Amino acid sequence: MPRKYKKRKKRKIDPGRNNLTGAAGEYFVSAELSKMGYIASLTMKNTIGIDIIASRTDGSRTVNIQVKTKRHRGNNWILNKKADTFVNDNIVYVFVDIYQDNERPKYYIVPSELVAKYTKTRYTEWMRTPGRRGQKHRGTSMRHWTDDEDLYLENWELLGL
Repeated sequence: MPRKYKKRKKRKIDPGRNNLTGAAGEYFVSAELSKMGYIASLTMKNTIGIDIIASRTDGSRTVNIQVKTKRHRGNNWILNKKADTFVNDNIVYVFVDIYQDNERPKYYIVPSELVAKYTKTRYTEWMRTPGRRGQKHRGTSMRHWTDDEDLYLENWELLGL
């Protein structure tokens, strides 16, 4: 006899919450950089791919930062397919985990070329792997980044500042 499943209630998600989560992550990263003695400037919202421009106080080195923030359990961040090709020596991702509301966020600092390589590889593997019922996966614009071994956790030196 086929197993019957309870229909899950769809959770209502406040559409503004994702924007607030992203903004919170940008401010947290800016604050951390300022605490370390760097200049951190949030960019205008129409600046594609760069959320923060950070520099040494003497202006001798600058880095562009793309911030991705999550507030759910697990070590997985969702990106879009632009991550596969968004590569530049002067662009670094900072993945922010604000899951624990009352604790200091966790920061994962990763060069853009490593994110691109990871997302492309993971997506290609996913497309080659059959789905649960043996079907081919359909393409999607979603990509995932994960740091299961915490290799990039608090690795601020990768900013090169």
